[in-house]
Amino acid sequence: MEADFKCWLDGTLRGTSASERVSQKASFRNKDIDPYAAKLIQALDPIGKRLFPCAILAMGEVVAGVAIFACLAGAALVSLMVYERFPAHHRQDDTRAVVRLAANLFVVMSSLVLGLMINSAKSSFETIDHNVHTFATELILLDRSLRQYGPETGAARASLTAYLQRLVDAASDTQRTPTVANRLSELLLNQVGDQLTALNPPEARHAATLQVAQQQLQKVIEQRWVLVEQSDGTIPVPLIALLVAWLMLIFASFGFRAPRNGTIVATFLISGALAAAAIYLILDMDTPFSGPIQVSQAPLQRALAELTE
Repeated sequence: MEADFKCWLDGTLRGTSASERVSQKASFRNKDIDPYAAKLIQALDPIGKRLFPCAILAMGEVVAGVAIFACLAGAALVSLMVYERFPAHHRQDDTRAVVRLAANLFVVMSSLVLGLMINSAKSSFETIDHNVHTFATELILLDRSLRQYGPETGAARASLTAYLQRLVDAASDTQRTPTVANRLSELLLNQVGDQLTALNPPEARHAATLQVAQQQLQKVIEQRWVLVEQSDGTIPVPLIALLVAWLMLIFASFGFRAPRNGTIVATFLISGALAAAAIYLILDMDTPFSGPIQVSQAPLQRALAELTE
């Protein structure tokens, strides 16, 4: 799951070369910034052509959901098919009652674990969503400080705008993560820091503004790495495996002494699909930079609009 946050906000992962992005000058409405951004992206073009198998990584949760469905439906159907082959003393009512009691025990435990997983995934999703909003706000404040300093920060603003443009362009349903651990994105932010360091403030007011901008840039970098660290899912894999094992036992008990007909088989398949879908959505929410449930791109889009106006 660590790969989740390493693809979402980097346009290079979609196979889009830097030259193609430079041609999209309409996104940079400030004509003073665009030439700087074009030169910077062209300089980093060899890095920008590097591709990552994000589409393959994005299939991980889907594969897990399909595997869970196969396990649950398979457990019920196998139990249904092999029940008649059990010895007679294994098919007595007392045996069936004990099997049902054992299954009921795991029904309660599975319900509790599912509730905890939903709460954990929801909490993680809301925290990361809040941090993305904070990240976008810090970018806007940094740009405001650079504007306040004067035209000398044009190159730094160009680097910052190019960085944010790539983040917004790269966000898609097939990407696994935002920004961050990508080398090109890191170079763009480092470029901003180098350009600020190279400035020579002519007076105390400019020196104070530059100091504020450098502090804000540090906050942006810190928030970026906070998001990187939070990209890993919080639900441990062994817990998921244990939950699936409990559910398999429950579904197997459904097939124990059940009549063999199409209605029963259809019920097992539908129940297995719904249970697997629920677990899939929980896992997807736990990794909020991929799948159908994702952190909103709106904060970054609004920040880009502010930077390019």
